Amino acid sequence: MQADDHRRPIAVTMGDPAGVGPEVTARAWAARHEHDLPPFVAIGDIAAVEAVWDGPIARVGDMAEVGRAFAAALPVWHLEDSGPLTPGSPTPAGATCALHALETGIGLTRNQASAALVTGSVSKHALHGIGYTHPGQTEFIAERCGVTATNAVMMLAGPSLRVVPLTVHIPLSEVPERLTSELIVAKARIVARGLRRDFGIATPRIALAGLNPHAGESGQLGDEELRVMQPAVAQLREQGLTVDGPVAADALFAPGIRDRYDALLCAYHDQALAPFKALHFHDGVNLTLGLPIVRTSPDHGTAFNIAGTGRADPGPTIAAIAMAARMAAARERSCAPAK
Repeated sequence: MQADDHRRPIAVTMGDPAGVGPEVTARAWAARHEHDLPPFVAIGDIAAVEAVWDGPIARVGDMAEVGRAFAAALPVWHLEDSGPLTPGSPTPAGATCALHALETGIGLTRNQASAALVTGSVSKHALHGIGYTHPGQTEFIAERCGVTATNAVMMLAGPSLRVVPLTVHIPLSEVPERLTSELIVAKARIVARGLRRDFGIATPRIALAGLNPHAGESGQLGDEELRVMQPAVAQLREQGLTVDGPVAADALFAPGIRDRYDALLCAYHDQALAPFKALHFHDGVNLTLGLPIVRTSPDHGTAFNIAGTGRADPGPTIAAIAMAARMAAARERSCAPAK
């Protein structure tokens, strides 16, 4: 990448300053040439970067400065002093800084100063300790963007697989009750729109994984496929979408089958994430469809246990920034007037 890179910069929140976010963000900048990353700015406490990295840093105060500074130093938008920092030891002040960074990143992206938002990992426990009431960052971002949480769909995306858990952080015993035809139809439509708008796929191909073993064996091993899933697939097809299923989940992830589809809809969290992480543990990206902005996140947590040790892998953050850039470019193309 050259100093005259004029790509619109990306806002990267560093997450909890006691986690690995500051380190992996800085190391992503160090790998910018290798991965042709667009200009990006790290948002949070500048001391959190200085505590774990001795590379060049440029303190910036607006997005216009980011492109100019990026070639020679990591641009950091310093929000506030989060107090004494010890990597691996979260504090209320650090959680407050992480929340303010998230709010700033959302604002910059909503007003189009930033092309996309990449969110670093936060400690939900620390955030809840300062009065934060949302289950995660996704719900907070959706609210700030004027989108209901049910219309913000989590997708995990890697080089060879995209998965969407239809139900997420709930007990497995509650999945059959929560998995309704209405839920499947609503989320499938959001996924199809996201694949068109953010990935440039004109006619998305989607598969729905069965809930029960062997997709229920015609009702012998459970009737959710007959009662809930098949009607949803039929309705989606009537609406013009290319959707197959329910497909037996034990076969769906085989290379010759998963390769036929642009995204796989899964009944519950681990049905989606277990195979995904087996394939893309180091380069998987968590992204949110259904928002007016592009938002991605590295698919890992704060990793307090290795913060400050220099062992954190910047690969997921690099992948999240690169995917955010591609999604933003695809969205811009999809919104451009026809010539």
